Amino acid sequence: MNSILRLLPSSRGLKVAPLQKHFSLNPSLKSCRGVVGDASRFFSSDATKHRNIGISAHIDSGKTTLTERILFYTGRINSIHDVRGKDGVGAKMDSMDLEREKGITIQSAATFCQWKDAHVNIIDTPGHVDFTIEVERALRVLDGGVLVLCGVSGVQSQSLTVDRQMKRYNVPRVAFVNKLDRTGSNPWKVIGDLRDQLKLNAAAVQIPIGLEGEHEGVIDLIEEKCLRFTGEKGEVIEESTDIPADLQDLFEEKKEELIEKLADADDDIAELFLMEETPSVQEIKDAIRRQTVACNFVPVFMGSAFKNKGVQALLDGVVDYLPEPIEKENFALDRTKGEEQVKVSGKSEDPLLALAFKLEETPFGQLTYMRVYQGMLKKGNQIVNVNDGKKTKLARMVRMHSDDMEEIDQAGAGEVVAMFGIDCRSMDTFSDGGMNLAMSSMFVPEPVMSLAIKPKESKMQTNFAKALNKFTKEDPTLRVKVDDQTKETIISGMGELHLEVYIERMKREYKVDIISGQPNVNYKETISQKQEFDYLHKKQTGGSGQYAKVIGYIEPLDPEEQKALGKPNDFVNECIGTNIPPEYYSSCEKGTNDAMTEGSLVGSEVEGVRVVLQDGASHAVDSSDQAFRTCMANAIRSAMKQARPSILEPVMRVEIDCPAEFQGTVVAGVNRRMGLIQSSDMNDDGSGVKVLAEVPLANMFGYSTELRSNTQGKGEFTMEYHTHVSVPKNVQDELEKKYKEERANSD
Repeated sequence: MNSILRLLPSSRGLKVAPLQKHFSLNPSLKSCRGVVGDASRFFSSDATKHRNIGISAHIDSGKTTLTERILFYTGRINSIHDVRGKDGVGAKMDSMDLEREKGITIQSAATFCQWKDAHVNIIDTPGHVDFTIEVERALRVLDGGVLVLCGVSGVQSQSLTVDRQMKRYNVPRVAFVNKLDRTGSNPWKVIGDLRDQLKLNAAAVQIPIGLEGEHEGVIDLIEEKCLRFTGEKGEVIEESTDIPADLQDLFEEKKEELIEKLADADDDIAELFLMEETPSVQEIKDAIRRQTVACNFVPVFMGSAFKNKGVQALLDGVVDYLPEPIEKENFALDRTKGEEQVKVSGKSEDPLLALAFKLEETPFGQLTYMRVYQGMLKKGNQIVNVNDGKKTKLARMVRMHSDDMEEIDQAGAGEVVAMFGIDCRSMDTFSDGGMNLAMSSMFVPEPVMSLAIKPKESKMQTNFAKALNKFTKEDPTLRVKVDDQTKETIISGMGELHLEVYIERMKREYKVDIISGQPNVNYKETISQKQEFDYLHKKQTGGSGQYAKVIGYIEPLDPEEQKALGKPNDFVNECIGTNIPPEYYSSCEKGTNDAMTEGSLVGSEVEGVRVVLQDGASHAVDSSDQAFRTCMANAIRSAMKQARPSILEPVMRVEIDCPAEFQGTVVAGVNRRMGLIQSSDMNDDGSGVKVLAEVPLANMFGYSTELRSNTQGKGEFTMEYHTHVSVPKNVQDELEKKYKEERANSD
């Protein structure tokens, strides 16, 4: 059976228990479609379909609430709990104390359940941009997705990010417009946003029966029936074929729109549409499935997870329209043929190919999470790490349900499992030894904020080091370095909340109290003009000395060129002849990389520079790898000082939602922080406003407090990294002055 795994922090403790204890069902659920009455049915032979899905959305759109309802209706949990943990229990998928306290998802949580004849494996991802790597990691190994959208706010900033991530990995998705019970909800505006902002060919497959306080259920446009969700927890579904008279016109209009949008993507429906024939229910469903799997169409479902409406119909849509693991195209890279792409079969009988996508330190040792793309993983078998050739015997495999583990003996193609006793790095590929294929890695965004931290007491130093080692292994967006000058430990991450969470986890999990300094912004440096260099490095200290000479130039690289190259800087060797012996070319490139790690203005990383090496000179005795490496680094640093260097600062895309009466105050606050307003849109009923702006990260510290105080606690904002741009001249002068003072003090 397929399964997506819990990415859990070690503080929760892993609970190993007989599987049956998780499946006692609420008797009232017997009337619910798809619910089974026996725990063994979760692994029964009549489950012929498999779905691996992720639930993703902007923060506070209702992802975890939706997952909680899915688990309840499929019999995986016996009761529904509040996401914020006010009832003392909290949502099953937010099992971390910190998640329940803050009411947000911090780490992806996964489980598996059965709906009708399908095993459905679900991963509930964070909505906050600071934890975007968890979404990235999940989408890299998933076959389908549910994009949850707020029925009031529609497409928000993180919705755009999630959409980009889904497109990056070609993940087919269905959309769910949630919170239709809320005042101001408008599903048609949301679908318009999907088309206009996300450029998706989206159409409703349902229309709501009532909105806001009158929301009762949905009308299925394809099967032409009304679904009303009643009972204490929405578990009773009342079906009827009588379309309410006041919704008949809307029903006809939206059904026609569905067929039109489908005809834009599907040739069979287009042919029927042009011949003015009405497609059958099965023809429509088949076309939606074909085009959803091909990422050409997005069916839109509706409801209110909190009010227990529409969830079962969404589950039907997941089974009907999202792909089997074998239907999702995956490619491996053939390392014997210059990393040529090879399509992965997805069959269990073929040779093994699996990807380790997550490492986790636990009280039982390291857990390695692995997606099986083809072949079988069997307990006791030997697997080979394609990257380093190490062989490992599989001693223990588990499948996860939030923070619970269940032992298994084997896993087939399409499954995701966890195992103990594997020593590897994240994104290593494993085989059974017969192939030299490697799976492609995932995209890891660069951190934008840094913080100087140290333990409160020196006796905590050992635990401090252990915590940092564990967290950096878990999270590729968390970086740790020791400053050469100040000897401070610097952690870098995706934002204030990201770093705050790890500091809090050090305190809770490792009993380490942390003293942290003002966050440091991740500045970068670049150059503005071409500059030639002709540099001689000559050093005599008795015996063989050091001698190297390099000639060439540096020039700016624009963002388009950087994107095309796939790296921030470029080294070009135009040497002709042997003035520089060819064996020293790699040393020159290493020297170039050394120079790029620390700029001359504020010691930040350098980007947007092309280095061209044209000529040089060497000495028969005194030239060496180290001499040319040092020479090249010094030559570039010297040239950069004369190439009009400038400092780049990260600019964030900020989205602010607040009541309309505070619009003026909010816009003035953004302007004070040197932000550039991109748009300011009032919602349909005029009660709220959404302000989009681009603001330098350095000016965003403390904004959450300011926004709350200026909007009586009603304003919310999210931000994500947009780009690096040059700082104004006065700011650059201040930063340079501060850097020189810090260096002087450290000396």
